[in-house]
Amino acid sequence: MTKSEFRYAHHPEDVKKYTTEDLRREFLMNDLFNEDQINVVYSMYDRMIVGGAMPVKSALKLEPTDDLKAENFLDRRELGIINVGAAGKVTVDGEVFELGNKEALYIGKGAKDVVFESGNEGQTLFYFNSAPAHHSYPTKKITKNEAEIVELGETKYANRRTINKLIVNSVLETCQLQMGMTELHEGSVWNTMPSHTHTRRMEAYFYFDLEEGQAVSHFLGQPNGTRHIFMKNNEAVLSPEWSIHSGVGTSNYTFIWGMAGENMDYGDMDAVKTNELK
Repeated sequence: MTKSEFRYAHHPEDVKKYTTEDLRREFLMNDLFNEDQINVVYSMYDRMIVGGAMPVKSALKLEPTDDLKAENFLDRRELGIINVGAAGKVTVDGEVFELGNKEALYIGKGAKDVVFESGNEGQTLFYFNSAPAHHSYPTKKITKNEAEIVELGETKYANRRTINKLIVNSVLETCQLQMGMTELHEGSVWNTMPSHTHTRRMEAYFYFDLEEGQAVSHFLGQPNGTRHIFMKNNEAVLSPEWSIHSGVGTSNYTFIWGMAGENMDYGDMDAVKTNELK
């Protein structure tokens, strides 16, 4: 079973007038995982799709939603999957890929059948992003050992973090989709700080590995008019091209970033000094 939701894009001046409830309704995705169901959110921000699959008793096939008007989900799209739960497997046109926790799978345009299955121990959770694609690149599994790893931040500023670039053009070829995973070190709570924007592409964040009873406050909005959304474990949020995308938690955590848009340059960003945020 697949449950689909549609989200429009927003003008930054309009967002400044949003209430807490408005912000949560338009940007927060807090229902990605339900037993034996695939949940997808189709966003008009670069037509990014954010989704989650939770196979429990049966395998789950990725079906096209009405928004796609396509025979198959990936007729005109590419897909990136990261397993955020126990070991499971994804079958792509008959080829089986075993995915452990925090391992990724890229699936190129044109794949017909994508099936999610749980493993034998623990609950498997597949988080995924999808973006429009113009070319078909090979399906490929990416482990953490194959990722491009960057260490950033300082203990002094509570932002020490390890960035695992999993689905990026320095690791494999994609059309426009990029995904990676940032792990906050114990005692560090700030992500993507100092902040930045990049009007050439949008972004979606998925927060997980957060202790029970803890929370992350995700910041969005223009640098001179920021807003925040309090988030729990296994929740995602959309970040418009004009928005910052930073967060701070009440404990350390891990988050997945996914991007789509105009270019593939990871370093293309417009930095914002921390003391200039409003």
